[in-house]
Amino acid sequence: MNSSKSKNKDSFLNFSLKKELIKSINELGFNNPTPIQSKVIPHLMSSDQDLIASAQTGTGKTAAFGLPLLDLTNTKVTNVQTLILCPTRELCIQITNDLLTYSKYLKNINILSVYGGVKIEKQIKSLKKGPQIVVGTPGRTNDLIRRKKLIIGNIDRLILDEADEMLSMGFKEDLEAIIQQTPKKKQILLFSATMTQKVVGVTKKYMKNSLEIAVARVNRAADNVEHIFYVVKPRDRYEVVKRIADMNPDIYGIVFCRTRRETKDIAIKLMNDHYNADTIHGDLSQSERDDVMRRFRNGQLQILVATDVAARGLDVEDLTHIINYNLPDDDEVYIHRSGRTGRAGKKGVSVAIINGRNMRKLKDIERVSGISFNKKDVPNGLDICKKRLYALIDKIEKVDVNEEQIEPFLPYIFEKLNWLDREKLIKHFVSTEFNRYLSYYKDSKDINEETHGNDSNKRHPRRKKRNRRKFYNSKNSNRKNNQKRRKRRKKTK
Repeated sequence: MNSSKSKNKDSFLNFSLKKELIKSINELGFNNPTPIQSKVIPHLMSSDQDLIASAQTGTGKTAAFGLPLLDLTNTKVTNVQTLILCPTRELCIQITNDLLTYSKYLKNINILSVYGGVKIEKQIKSLKKGPQIVVGTPGRTNDLIRRKKLIIGNIDRLILDEADEMLSMGFKEDLEAIIQQTPKKKQILLFSATMTQKVVGVTKKYMKNSLEIAVARVNRAADNVEHIFYVVKPRDRYEVVKRIADMNPDIYGIVFCRTRRETKDIAIKLMNDHYNADTIHGDLSQSERDDVMRRFRNGQLQILVATDVAARGLDVEDLTHIINYNLPDDDEVYIHRSGRTGRAGKKGVSVAIINGRNMRKLKDIERVSGISFNKKDVPNGLDICKKRLYALIDKIEKVDVNEEQIEPFLPYIFEKLNWLDREKLIKHFVSTEFNRYLSYYKDSKDINEETHGNDSNKRHPRRKKRNRRKFYNSKNSNRKNNQKRRKRRKKTK
């Protein structure tokens, strides 16, 4: 090996990984370890101490725990040595594929993923082949353990990935049942984007003397993300999504909703309005989900509508926008959502669509995360029409013209359009795509809602009326008392 490389402190060569793993990561273009990899890999390679890592999606944590566990796996033994638990089928498949990629040059390594939504018989058959590493969702993993098909009584390592999401999705009982089947002496590695009370509860109950690391402050938002908010009435939120899409012709983003019903409704509306959109939710079959996610990853879809749960495991680069149709209940979930854009040095935009009652929630997110929201007006019809027109002109100007292929059709085109002069021809050509925006936004209204700051009377009109009533009642009461006093004085005289 090149000695100069080995001296580089930011090199995978310093971790003493097997040469087969180094070969794989070199082929993948992994030049330097990410911050979490620099902290986790040497720890796992040299210690059996439990580990609690605060890390967002996209920080390279799969390689952080995956490379050392592959290095430490005894390929001469066919019992399960490492169990990795994660919240969704998509993330389960993604982790398994990553581990298979890293281990492509290792011999006799067997990695298996187990998850719901597919027939369990096939997974039971695969377990008989003796995988050393099993990646699973809590529900299906617990099911296989109860059937005595997955034996985890002698595992060396238990990895809990996206622990916050597993607990928020209601997997606490499954997790505890699984942990009880593992040996007392084992290493637990817990990775979580947010350290919620439920996650802390698990760490206190099952982990002792743990090393805690964080690649950045847990509540820190991405630096390359602009956070903006629009204030509108709840009924106008869908209109805001449309205007954001119309204002950004190259949008590539996720719209986050609270419920699966809401995701369906919004996605159907977007598709009916001819937007390049779709949704993922719990009612889709596995093949339908895979198809939607494949099209979104490939850029065939511009807008994906999803809940936080459905979007887990969907790690897509180059997202331009995150749109919060609803603010999440947990402040840190907003940070996790917005962190899906603005990666690899690129800029992104995270939009919160709120009404006046959500202002306090917005302030809480600012306080927890250290970010600042900028209030903006929802684009009006004129702004959108101008943006779309200029985008169309840029597209026409930069289009590649294939002279050879278009040549045979030119005589007909010239004859057909000969009656138009240059000015009319441009107008006709531009109007073919531009007319629908002009007609739609011709009479568009201003949907921005006024906010009243800290004016308590404006925010509480009932209180204002009550105060006014008290004032007049006290005034009337004083008048009556004065009249009684005057009568008593006349009597005494």
